[in-house]
Amino acid sequence: MLNIAKIKNGIVIDHIKAGQGIRIFNWLGLGKAHYPVAFVVNASSEHMERKDIIKIDNVISIDFAVLGLIDPNITVNIIENEVITEKIRLKLPERVEGVLLCRNPRCVTSTEKYATQVFHLADEEKGAYRCEYCDETRTTEDFR
Repeated sequence: MLNIAKIKNGIVIDHIKAGQGIRIFNWLGLGKAHYPVAFVVNASSEHMERKDIIKIDNVISIDFAVLGLIDPNITVNIIENEVITEKIRLKLPERVEGVLLCRNPRCVTSTEKYATQVFHLADEEKGAYRCEYCDETRTTEDFR
């Protein structure tokens, strides 16, 4: 059995769909971290069969909206003095800004470089988002 030491103060990103952990690891830039990070791939899970886990032995800032976009079933545990002090269950965000790109060449965000790309959740089941300006549809698969 794999044994990874407890973390004193930091974050555990748990219940990541197997194979998606590397996207989160790279998005957070953890390969360049100067603090301990554990990345577990294909761990056994009672609820998911297999999952990825990331343990970060440091307090860092994370955009939960982007994490929810990558995998809405993630659980984020905040650790203080080796104890879970907060458990955050993610979901698809209602609004994402500056993450998805509109592919419509006539959209204001394509022609005006200072216009921020804003999308709103249109269909949670399909993971579909609509551009705030032109109604172009994107899905969470487009982000992956």
